[in-house]
Amino acid sequence: MKNSTYIAGFSFYVPDTILTNQDLEKKVDTNDEWIVSRTGIRQRHIVNSQACSDLAYEACLKTLERSSLMPGDITHIITATFTPDAYVPNAACIIMEKLGIRGIPALDVNAACTGFIYGIELARGLCVLWPGSKVLLVASEVVTSRINFKDRSTAVLFGDGAGACVISGESFDHNASAGYIRDVLLKADGSLGGLLTVKGGGSAYPLVPGQKADDDFFVQMEGREVFKHAVRSMKNISQDILERNNIVAEDIDLFIPHQANIRIIESLAKSMLISNDKIFVNVQEYGNTSAASVPIALADAWEKGRVKPGYLVLLVAFGGGFTWGAALIQF
Repeated sequence: MKNSTYIAGFSFYVPDTILTNQDLEKKVDTNDEWIVSRTGIRQRHIVNSQACSDLAYEACLKTLERSSLMPGDITHIITATFTPDAYVPNAACIIMEKLGIRGIPALDVNAACTGFIYGIELARGLCVLWPGSKVLLVASEVVTSRINFKDRSTAVLFGDGAGACVISGESFDHNASAGYIRDVLLKADGSLGGLLTVKGGGSAYPLVPGQKADDDFFVQMEGREVFKHAVRSMKNISQDILERNNIVAEDIDLFIPHQANIRIIESLAKSMLISNDKIFVNVQEYGNTSAASVPIALADAWEKGRVKPGYLVLLVAFGGGFTWGAALIQF
């Protein structure tokens, strides 16, 4: 059975509205110096009236163009998100309708910030079963719909956006952005799930008609504990995927970690002995866009010429659940 899979057509879309640190000073007890020194974030893009599927649709259109594909060429749609338009229908079905596609499988995956890497592995599995598949993978988040702007510990961190690509069991001939998915590794630990939650609205925390949404409906996080586990988990899984491919950190040409917090990124890179010139960072422009973080960074890096033919790129992410994962892509 053929097991080679390829990825191409990286693109991203963010809303036009920018929320700067100075803007946040008017909403919450904080200031630019405090935010930058602790997170590295200077601004983030936020929606006005757009939903998850709206952001995803724009990213998908660019991805199809860059992949030289038509909507009818797509065989599956996978959407990574924890902020879908609605519980039912799922975001993938709504995106399908907006793209004018019918009759193919469409599903959502929720692994929080690790959603895109989980989606890569799901797409690989489909391509192994059906080598001619062309899976449209999009990670789209409207995180600000689940943010309490009275909580400065979370309000300063997040932004909205979407990133997309196409994954296939067939190579993308003559596509400059195409890469070979060399390996993917996923892990999770549900015993730590209580450290990062959005519980309100779930079946265990239902909203009663007439009841106002309380803090459970928004991102709640034990920041110090999440930081500790994020660095440790991303370091370990990065080392694991390198070891099982018989390579070392020095062999990596570009390291693209989840864009959650500059301190996490710096601590992770330092622990892995990866030089600054091999790390791609754009958290200062977009903040933490959850599942969209890694594909936005990957597409941004490609557009800026940081991803070149022959490069070996390591992606790694960590998110609520807890979930974490890593992917090696050979360009």
